[in-house]
Amino acid sequence: MSDQSKAPSAADIAAMAGVAGVPVATGVAQRIATSIGPAFAGYAPVSGTLPFDLEPATFVSVQNKTAK
Repeated sequence: MSDQSKAPSAADIAAMAGVAGVPVATGVAQRIATSIGPAFAGYAPVSGTLPFDLEPATFVSVQNKTAK
């Protein structure tokens, strides 16, 4: 998925799932792309600006530092 402003395709979903070690069938990838894909596209404008974007495990640490 080179353009972050558009929803991922079924092929993108299948590739991401495969890399994560959870391969999915083509039909499943298509359902995921159709149902949740638009949400990913909606978050594209803020991608990389949220403190928990890349590493959710450090979110509490970052939150505590910024809250002080």
